[in-house]
Amino acid sequence: MTTAPDLVRPFRALRPRPETAADVIAPLYDVVSTDEARTIATGRPDCFMRVSRPEIDLPAGTDPHSSAVYARGAENLARLAESRVLVRDDRPSFYIWRLTSGSHVQTGIALTASLAAYERNQVRKHELTRPDKETDRVEHMDALNAQVGPVLCAHRSDARINALVAAVSAGPPLFETEGPNEVIHTLWQVDEAEAVGALGAALNTLDALYIADGHHRSAAAARVAERRRRAATSAVAGEPLDRSSPSPGHADRDTQASHEYFLVVTFPHDELRILDYNRVIADLGDRTPAELLEAIAQDFAVEPLPAPSKPSEPATYAMYLDRQWYRLRLRKTDGGGDPVAALDISRLQRALVEPLFGIADPRIDNRIDFVGGIRGLEELERRVDSGDAAIAFALYPTSMEQLMAVADAELLMPPKSTWFEPKLAGGLLSHVFDT
Repeated sequence: MTTAPDLVRPFRALRPRPETAADVIAPLYDVVSTDEARTIATGRPDCFMRVSRPEIDLPAGTDPHSSAVYARGAENLARLAESRVLVRDDRPSFYIWRLTSGSHVQTGIALTASLAAYERNQVRKHELTRPDKETDRVEHMDALNAQVGPVLCAHRSDARINALVAAVSAGPPLFETEGPNEVIHTLWQVDEAEAVGALGAALNTLDALYIADGHHRSAAAARVAERRRRAATSAVAGEPLDRSSPSPGHADRDTQASHEYFLVVTFPHDELRILDYNRVIADLGDRTPAELLEAIAQDFAVEPLPAPSKPSEPATYAMYLDRQWYRLRLRKTDGGGDPVAALDISRLQRALVEPLFGIADPRIDNRIDFVGGIRGLEELERRVDSGDAAIAFALYPTSMEQLMAVADAELLMPPKSTWFEPKLAGGLLSHVFDT
């Protein structure tokens, strides 16, 4: 009888040397466009964008999902390793990763999480994924034989884990470097056997990890592992690989193989910072601004604002319409015991966006767009004043407690419900799949 693998374990990271970290660091692949990635990498031959968005090294117009792009990413990663811009640690380690953005500081632990735990919902999800975005990272991971984009997770703050992290981070770091948006990234390595054992034991008592950002990366890692299980089964049987066949059952897989784990950085839930994720809508339908205000007033108290002001409490919204800001306060905050229905974004969708604009599914209706709170209210004004949108809504941020309640109930949040800031960076830690 086999036992379930641990929730997490240490790993041998592929990482920059202290003197090369500044040359390597880059935004994660999914927060920039191809053009932005190309600009970031200009004049920086060792920039990790060349690994995570390798189409920037190929002629303009190259399909970013072509096999040539993934092959170039593998070549670029191999070049960085061969030139020792990146080095592979000798011993399985945990890594303490601190993000400092202005006065905000959060300190997490980089590790690998078990895909078996992911499948049994001990690593909990709260968002749907798009198959095309998953497939892109599947092919990228498979070509590189590595996961180079960490999944941002949270765990319920734990005094024992916090004390172990504090003890490590009181010492000198492995390296420190500035990344995008003036975020300082500081990393410490935990590689001594006693410290690794203590931290691993504490982490493996956690009830769950909660995916905050990176659902496509975790889903892709699961598909890569499934592909490799099938390949191993076909090799043993002496048969060609059939990628359409079901994967082997849990009893037939090597749960200790490196591809059965995926790269995670987990932070105490009370240290993560969630910003608002706001909405703009392209048109007012068949209503004038005055008619729309009258319709909104049926379910909301509407108050003109003398200046832009973000919502300061739940069930309130800031609205920009016809060069005027308004505060909207929902008259009835229904939702009952349903953690999804009780979210402010669900309330706005239910009481205003769908009935007044006819937008039933924000995931597929191109009349609605989403603006991260890091861009501020000024970006909402710009989008409306330029004619790019007709109206904008700023929301009160979703809380970590709300996110965890949705994940614990095995439910899904509406699209674009959370914007985590600061963000992790690419290139500082990668998880290699050993053969």
